[in-house]
Amino acid sequence: MNYREIYKEKNFGKIIFDEPMKNHTSFGIGGPSDVFILPTNENELIDVLKFNYENKIPTTVIGRGTNLLVSDKGIRGAVICLADNYSNVEIDGTKVSVLSGTSLKDCALKAIENSLSGMEEVSGIPGNVGGAVAMNAGAYNREIKDFTISVRLINKKGEIIEYNNEQMNFSYRHSRVFDEDLIVSSAVFQLEKGDYNLIKERYLDFTNRRETKQPLDKKSCGSTFKRPTGSYASKLIDESGLRGYSYKDCQVSEKHCGFIINNGNATCEEMLYFIDKVKEIVKEKTGFDLEREVKLIGEF
Repeated sequence: MNYREIYKEKNFGKIIFDEPMKNHTSFGIGGPSDVFILPTNENELIDVLKFNYENKIPTTVIGRGTNLLVSDKGIRGAVICLADNYSNVEIDGTKVSVLSGTSLKDCALKAIENSLSGMEEVSGIPGNVGGAVAMNAGAYNREIKDFTISVRLINKKGEIIEYNNEQMNFSYRHSRVFDEDLIVSSAVFQLEKGDYNLIKERYLDFTNRRETKQPLDKKSCGSTFKRPTGSYASKLIDESGLRGYSYKDCQVSEKHCGFIINNGNATCEEMLYFIDKVKEIVKEKTGFDLEREVKLIGEF
């Protein structure tokens, strides 16, 4: 399909052809996307979704690529990216309205500037608001569902849907976004007014904990596995003797065993093999079945 002709003179924001996905994932892995689209507002996002749906063009929506492992063959059809191009935070009293492409950190810092508490624990989670809402991201016993009022979503036909907290069906690392293949456009959070200095102190404390315990300077997708019932993935991996375990450029972080890192030019095929090998060894050593948290996308 000649995507250059199809998207010629379309006003969907910035459009790039044959864009390497490794440039848009925190793992630094992934082949080319046929079309890479960066809408700048909701109207452009709706227009491109409608256009793709009507023309039967396969569509993948990503944020900052912090929880993705993209195929070496890349992604066929169109990739819509919602990141800095789709970012904004507005505060009204204790309510925070935020576009899905905004990073969680930027949203949390904006809240702190306005002496609003409630996002300090999740502020260090990599990625954007849209992905965090979709998977009900959490850290330090705090989850997105704990302060979300409502979410504005769009389906692949370009139709807008709004759900309140209860209707989102939040559960551990899950929401109905995945069940219904929806796209988070924006969300409204309910935070609490507090003392600026105390809120900032809490934020810095959580930031310090992350920086001292996690390999934030390495290419990774954060926690590679979901937390198994009755234990922790990092603990099980460590107990299985896998701290620092490696294969080619893939490695279990020596700093935090829950992180698998790309030390250079690991491919998707190599990383997937390595993740499965870690799962296999943990199963053999501990009896626990680890479930991958990182999402696979693209042509396999």
